[in-house]
Amino acid sequence: MLPVLALVGRPNVGKSTLFNRITRSRDAIVADIPGLTRDRHYGRANWRGQALLVVDTGGFEPVVDTGIVAEMARQTRQAIAEADVVVFLADARTGLAPQDEHIAAYLRKTGKPVLLAVNKAEGLTPAAMAEFHELGLGQPMPLSAAHGQGVSSLLDAACALCVPPEPEVEPRSEEQEAAEAGEAGDADAPRPAPRSIKLAIIGRPNVGKSTLINALVGEERVIAFDQPGTTRDAIEVPFERDGLSYTLIDTAGLRRRGKVFETIEKFSVLKTLQAIESANVVVLLLDASEGVSDQDAHIAGFAVEAGRALVVAANKWDKVDDYQRQRFASSVAERLPFLGFARRHEISAISRKGLRALLRSVVEAHRAAFSKLSTPRLTRALQEAVAFQQPPRAGTVRPKLRYAHQGGQNPPVIVIHGNSLDKIPPSYTRYLESRLARTFKLAGTPLRIEYRTSRNPYQSARD
Repeated sequence: MLPVLALVGRPNVGKSTLFNRITRSRDAIVADIPGLTRDRHYGRANWRGQALLVVDTGGFEPVVDTGIVAEMARQTRQAIAEADVVVFLADARTGLAPQDEHIAAYLRKTGKPVLLAVNKAEGLTPAAMAEFHELGLGQPMPLSAAHGQGVSSLLDAACALCVPPEPEVEPRSEEQEAAEAGEAGDADAPRPAPRSIKLAIIGRPNVGKSTLINALVGEERVIAFDQPGTTRDAIEVPFERDGLSYTLIDTAGLRRRGKVFETIEKFSVLKTLQAIESANVVVLLLDASEGVSDQDAHIAGFAVEAGRALVVAANKWDKVDDYQRQRFASSVAERLPFLGFARRHEISAISRKGLRALLRSVVEAHRAAFSKLSTPRLTRALQEAVAFQQPPRAGTVRPKLRYAHQGGQNPPVIVIHGNSLDKIPPSYTRYLESRLARTFKLAGTPLRIEYRTSRNPYQSARD
């Protein structure tokens, strides 16, 4: 297993900036606002040939036991428990704070290896580090996460603590070595790589996205709190079920554009849209007790425009009566008619009902999105569709659809060749999409059709 390096500290000391520096990414949202990070955020890093798993955490306040701050502290405690080495980050500009002393006292009790790093130390003299000796965690290491100064020394020290000592090896006989070599040959036989599905959970604030993630994983992996806007970053959570590996992406709730006021929310919206783009399948989570809003339709539109396979889940189904269920079905038909390709499920994330069927539809949607369609079968299906219903005439010209082939996956793209295809109306394209999706059983994914019109060799002579 990869060594785990956890970054902890009070709010706004630069943990996310250091996380991005170490992982050489921009995965963590960074802004000059305290309390921006809330959940654990994992990333991979490689330093001088040593692979590491780095964990970014929210501002740690170990003495607070209520509210969202207590939930953030619980996430940080879990990260510390998982870690092989803890980097305790302090702030050289603001100096030693009482909260730093509380964190240091907690870290000493855990018995974990701790490196004390003092961020924002660029331009300061060594004397500025003196007060941090009071924490009793060894020599403070000055650095600048924003500029990269001192980060290499920190990683050298962390890797030295992560690498276990070489075990003593007893001499073995030739018979033992031959037997082990034979066993190793069997173990190294090629195995099929497990499929991995990248699954983004999207929806409005407070519909239960984090609760659904926790229900699927079977632990309190992300903060689920009865307050809109609890999740701010796009958090990736790996897990396995029935021999398949998944990467779940918990996203921030998307609000209408006019209601996105804070800089934090603007960053969160950007992260959510990036999560949709990078996902293989998207679960649109709706609140069955509130019905489908215009905002839900906008969120679904983002996913369809990105061409992502999609499954619709109506959460809190156990809390609504028959009348509310009828109203919900009517609102789905009215506001989400463009999601006819997506399967719909009624679930309860908090009581874990309907989740197995939901995952089956996710797998089917993933399989459909990455289907490989042969040119002969596509052409035959196209000819059957045209025989059943020809494209309408455009004046004296009727478009001729000759053959088709696949032009891409996720979503499946079908390229159709023929004459005068630029005159095909959108209604006929929708007919072809629906017909071909049924023929090839492409449930759960949108289908894209592109036209390639052949050039008329006699056009120049006519002109």
